[in-house]
Amino acid sequence: MTSVMKITPLPAFDDNYIWAIQPTEHAPAVIVDPGDEAPVLRWLDEQQTELASILITHHHWDHTDGLLPLLNQFDVPVYGPDNPKIEGISTPLREGERFTPAGLGEEFQVLETPGHTLDHISFYSKGMLFCGDTLFSAGCGRMFEGNAPQFFKSLRKLAELPAATRIYCTHEYTAANLRFAAAAEPENTAIREAQQEVKALREDQQPTLPSTLARELQINPFLRTKSADEFARLRKWKDEF
Repeated sequence: MTSVMKITPLPAFDDNYIWAIQPTEHAPAVIVDPGDEAPVLRWLDEQQTELASILITHHHWDHTDGLLPLLNQFDVPVYGPDNPKIEGISTPLREGERFTPAGLGEEFQVLETPGHTLDHISFYSKGMLFCGDTLFSAGCGRMFEGNAPQFFKSLRKLAELPAATRIYCTHEYTAANLRFAAAAEPENTAIREAQQEVKALREDQQPTLPSTLARELQINPFLRTKSADEFARLRKWKDEF
């Protein structure tokens, strides 16, 4: 199933991606983090397909504001954090739970990944990770609610997944993240090579995602930190960069 899975980025706002997952082309889609319903509705209409279910990683508005408008048009299950403040979640999920989203044949595992927010979860299935704002290509989310030990533990958890795992995060921050990564690790040739690749993609108006965990272990300084204290120092530097 994974080999034929179709995963499409739907651009939203200035730099968000809403992910559409289909087991095969034109099949009903699973939508991840619909911060805006308009791109989703437009894409479903263009593809002449239906909505099967929705995944939510955390409560921030740019990941959830399209949820209730979509539920007004589609009666579908919504899988997300065990956070009653997110209106519309029908199946709250916790660490280690496994489920098969409506519309897919692949089982997903829930990974609690606090740090960016306290309720943040990520969804892992063989070969793919939907990690919201916990992990970005060459970076990670800001630490809005969690603390450095929590965030460091979350990143270590993701770093232990298979190296070939494709990373589907929700912001096109790669070029800016690589500028910081190059400052943090000026001798890292993999970062300089990635900068050239990303520059070409963006000039061609192509997304830089998904990345892979193997690539991130080479170019992402946050995944390469060895302690929560080191992570905290790096995150503070990035916040001020």
